[in-house]
Amino acid sequence: MWLLQARAIKSAPSPAFRFSTFPHPLHRLLRRAIRPSRCSSSAASKTSPSLQPNPTATMVYTQGGTPYVTPHILHKHYAQAYDAEPSNLIGRDLEYFSQAGFDMERIQIKRNAPVAQLYEDAIRNEGAVISASGALINFSGKKTGRSPKDKRIVYEETSKDEIWWGSVNIKMDEHTFEINRERAIDFLNTRDNVYVFDGYAGWDPKYRIKVRVICARAYHALFMHNMLIRPSDEELANFGEPDFIIYNAGQFPANRFTKGMSSATSVEINFKRMEMVILGTEYAGEMKKGVFSVMHYLQPVKFGQLSLHSSANVGMEKGDVTLFFGLSGTGKTTLSADPRRQLIGDDEHVWSDTGVFNIEGGCYAKCINLSAEKEPEIYNAVRFGSILENVVYNPITRVPDYDDIGITENTRCAYPIEYIPNAKIPCVVDRQPSNIIMLTCDAFGVLPPVSKLTPEQASYHFLAGYTSKTPGTEDGVLEPIPTFSTCYSAPFIVLHPGRYAEMLAERMAKHNVDCWLINTGWTAGKYGTGKRCPLKYTRRIVDAVHSGELAKAEFETFGTFGLQIPIALEGVPRELLNPRSAWPDKEAFEREVRKLAGMFKKAFALYEEDVDEKVRLFSLGCIFE
Repeated sequence: MWLLQARAIKSAPSPAFRFSTFPHPLHRLLRRAIRPSRCSSSAASKTSPSLQPNPTATMVYTQGGTPYVTPHILHKHYAQAYDAEPSNLIGRDLEYFSQAGFDMERIQIKRNAPVAQLYEDAIRNEGAVISASGALINFSGKKTGRSPKDKRIVYEETSKDEIWWGSVNIKMDEHTFEINRERAIDFLNTRDNVYVFDGYAGWDPKYRIKVRVICARAYHALFMHNMLIRPSDEELANFGEPDFIIYNAGQFPANRFTKGMSSATSVEINFKRMEMVILGTEYAGEMKKGVFSVMHYLQPVKFGQLSLHSSANVGMEKGDVTLFFGLSGTGKTTLSADPRRQLIGDDEHVWSDTGVFNIEGGCYAKCINLSAEKEPEIYNAVRFGSILENVVYNPITRVPDYDDIGITENTRCAYPIEYIPNAKIPCVVDRQPSNIIMLTCDAFGVLPPVSKLTPEQASYHFLAGYTSKTPGTEDGVLEPIPTFSTCYSAPFIVLHPGRYAEMLAERMAKHNVDCWLINTGWTAGKYGTGKRCPLKYTRRIVDAVHSGELAKAEFETFGTFGLQIPIALEGVPRELLNPRSAWPDKEAFEREVRKLAGMFKKAFALYEEDVDEKVRLFSLGCIFE
């Protein structure tokens, strides 16, 4: 039987009780959920001071007279002594941090710290816990998602003529950036520990960039350890000057009275300095998308390559590559995970002159309603080294509750891509794509489950980036609401969308790539009267794309948007292939067609003046056929 003794010492609060003061709504829920320990009576738990959480107590357990001391005490003069050693930065690295304004005599810089050490620091200092499967559960505080209205790009001479200025890319002057940069460094200088992670963005050495992340939370360091490409010991020793630097002082707010600031949050990029500053948000996804924004600029402008917000996989037998475009809820992650194909990546890629490569070294998967049955690859990736972000958990068993959205619906898990069994490592293929699949979830029920696109149609739908929100997803939504996200990446667009679309069309024509529009939404009626296209049929369609069977099929013209649809496909009901045939009410079908077409026309008006004439003519004509 376990005996419990408490001994008061002069030390930091025990991590077991730190959550009771951690300022996050989840921990207020957990305090109410705690029950007395089984090894003590309920009366003792109420009255005995020795068994109450003591901020100066460390637990010593005995079993059969054999003492057991917690690692926090056992290694007090071992692990912690190592942590307290002066930074081992030398030469140019030391000079860099000193010149950047860091107080090297005060702060302890931990560069590319081991995962276990980041776990310890996050638990000791940030209120993190270890889940039952070994993943680290941590919290981003008030902000649980990106802050697009607070994203800014510095208006300066080297990039001002390239940027697509507007609501997505808000202008910031150079002086304000310098103020915020110094504010971030001043805050980092007040921390005992400053974490640095040096890694790469881009698996192809010809086009990759060196990224340095400087932050104050172990959680952020581990997140970027997972999301960037991790260097070998030799690569780290010869890393040299970074190409891009992130100063993450997200715990510290921006000054709202500084020129150009509209809130206490600011996420800003300076392409002349190749630096990013984060203030007022601890949401880790800002760093991931900051790196993508930089690659979305550098790849077309500096390297002449096409950066894409897409997933990609490659066939194990034929080596054929497929790119998947799609917004949230379209099935991009589900359909790109195929046991007969290797995953190149799930979110960010570059289509280069020699092939396709992943930008990232990890995955940032949604966890809402995650289960082993629905998404086994992601579920099994939640283990030691992964980070569960803003996920509610059982306070006794530490088992995550993926169905609980008490903190946010945007629960996430960040893990190295090696945790996916069929991932292709390294994540680069020296072969051009054979197919492009554009996914949409049409809640109006008028788009066919699959159609073959001409180059002009592909450019049009790429620029439109259409899907739809459905009733029930948000309060007040009584009918389907269309969502148009240009290039399937509107929040991260840096250049004009027409520039990416033109590059896509050129590559498709040069390499004779087939493009398919696949609707995973409703059929035989709109949301509420029809039904969602069964996943088994969508998978059959994707399989037919990969096998080449669909390319050899006989097609007919479908009036809506002038699309080409297969007359027949084995394993898919004939009436499903033509939406008009599936609708019992033909007049209602035509009304929904006209409604959606009008929405497309209005959305595309933002880009039509700056796109290829053939694409513009298609948008004015075929859409209403």
